[in-house]
Amino acid sequence: MNVFLIGPMGSGKSTIGRLLSGELNQEYVDSDREIEARAGADIPWIFDVEGEVGFRNREQAVIEQLTQRENIVLATGGGAVLRPENRTNLQAHGFVVYLKTSVDQQMERTARDKNRPLLQDDDPRGVLMKLMGERDPLYMECCDLVVKTDRRHPRSVVAEIVRQLNKQRALSNPL
Repeated sequence: MNVFLIGPMGSGKSTIGRLLSGELNQEYVDSDREIEARAGADIPWIFDVEGEVGFRNREQAVIEQLTQRENIVLATGGGAVLRPENRTNLQAHGFVVYLKTSVDQQMERTARDKNRPLLQDDDPRGVLMKLMGERDPLYMECCDLVVKTDRRHPRSVVAEIVRQLNKQRALSNPL
């Protein structure tokens, strides 16, 4: 079963994705790294040259392809849920986990990260609050499971996801 991690920047998708893939013995894929590899450029450069629309077009193509694969743990970018096509592909091809976190936790985790184009602003907290207001309903709409990550060790989050996946598998395959 594919596991797709969604949630805002700084929620732990990359860290938890790597740990979860090891626990499940599945390949780990990060959609942002895949976009960068295919473009031959980093995300800030893509945003500068192509704008957010250009980046979202690349992201949609990558998510469409990655969700067709089997036995992967996919960490998506924070805005992946903005396009209905992405939400549909995620829901149709895997178990979607929303890693939910507070704006305070996001601020702590992203404070020194210069690879986040949307936060290169005079008011990053304001940006994060606006993004959360827009995106939280979309995360909730397309997830199978919500896991809060604030002040939690990544291994504890992974253990909770594995427990829920095992429950889901038991429900899907009764004896």
